[in-house]
Amino acid sequence: MTTTRTPRIAARRRSVLAAATTTAVVLLAACGGGQTPEDVAGGGGEPSEAPEFTGEYTGPAVELNYWNGFTGGDGPFMQELVDQFNAEHENITVVPNTMDWSDFYQRLPAAVTQGEGPHVGVMHLDQLATMAARNAIVPLDDLAESLELTAEDFTEDVWDAGIYEDQRYGIPLDVHSLAMYYNTEHFEEAGITEPPTDEASLMEALDALQAAGFETPFWMPQLWPSHLMWLSLAWQNGEEVYAEDGSAAMYDSPGGVEALEWQRSIIEQGYSPNDVAIDSQYVAFKNGENSITWDGIWQINDLEAEEVPYGIAPIPQIGDEAAVWANSHHFFMSRQATEDENLAAASQVFIAWMSEQSATWAGSGLIPARLSVRESGVLDDMPQQVIAEQIDTMRFLPPVPGVGTVQAEALEPAIADAVLGNTPPSEALGTAAEQGTNLMEQNLESFGG
Repeated sequence: MTTTRTPRIAARRRSVLAAATTTAVVLLAACGGGQTPEDVAGGGGEPSEAPEFTGEYTGPAVELNYWNGFTGGDGPFMQELVDQFNAEHENITVVPNTMDWSDFYQRLPAAVTQGEGPHVGVMHLDQLATMAARNAIVPLDDLAESLELTAEDFTEDVWDAGIYEDQRYGIPLDVHSLAMYYNTEHFEEAGITEPPTDEASLMEALDALQAAGFETPFWMPQLWPSHLMWLSLAWQNGEEVYAEDGSAAMYDSPGGVEALEWQRSIIEQGYSPNDVAIDSQYVAFKNGENSITWDGIWQINDLEAEEVPYGIAPIPQIGDEAAVWANSHHFFMSRQATEDENLAAASQVFIAWMSEQSATWAGSGLIPARLSVRESGVLDDMPQQVIAEQIDTMRFLPPVPGVGTVQAEALEPAIADAVLGNTPPSEALGTAAEQGTNLMEQNLESFGG
């Protein structure tokens, strides 16, 4: 899902980032778990529209409710930006409400309908289509045009994912992906001079680490972010995991099965304990108990604060193609804001201002979504620079309403079951594909697809 930190990681990651993947990722992750397609499709009514963006707000003093899920090391950076905005705008006061992403996505549609939600907020791109279908958020095409935002300043997937039924609902702020973290002291003891880049060099590194006395150097989690690892590997194997029209989950493709078999093989070959509970692999990495972990770049500031001896690199290319799961935070405006022209105008001013601050946001450890900002040198000497260089290999979930629920209810349990060795990967993914497809067919009916 997105930026997360221990001990709050578990609840957030069960939401989506996901978002990674999240959809997370959590992050990301599969947000809105536990709802039926009918629940997810609630909120109906005619879509609202944002007023024309004028570039400034000259109306009476207003107070904007601003929801976000930045509860970790990224939180202070967001608070600094909000404080700066408030200092520069005498007639607009932004009041942040920060909560776990899982709570965020569960609460948003009903809160907006009841007039108790945010006027503006940030959500993961894999939630935009769901919230747009539920009429919780409104199109921002005019705002994007006024800001002169175009596809040329973003990667295609990030830009297109903000569009649902030919209208733009999100203004991209950042991108964040999985990365490989490695303990630099362990690598030095094992004589490893460069981070592994493919399957062969990864296995060589794991063998060298074991020879150096690090018995289980790469813990394979059963839960978060295991499904994001699987998505990355399935994409590396050239597979698509969802039908473009949102009609089917295609988890049990040959490349998908191979990806999950590879994850289980890390345990079977003795590189990982068998039963790695959620976030245990990350805690172990911070404590020096393992040598390599795959996690989101949102962990950078946490590792820096804990003074962990770490290096960061793209996840190795295990399959034939370079690919890695990623997600993105997008600003949105809620339907609630459109009920008052002053609140709507002020909300757009806030979103426009925040979009221009993505260089400052890089201090959170994430990657600015805008190419022009990345090329300005803002990432020079930052840990995530090496990940940003691989932005064209980042893959995102499709803009399909309800996909977060499908991830949480069908994919994640299947991945966990196979990683634990309880069910063969082909069988686990076959069952998950059938369940996921049924959920997606129900979603299409519920959302009018």
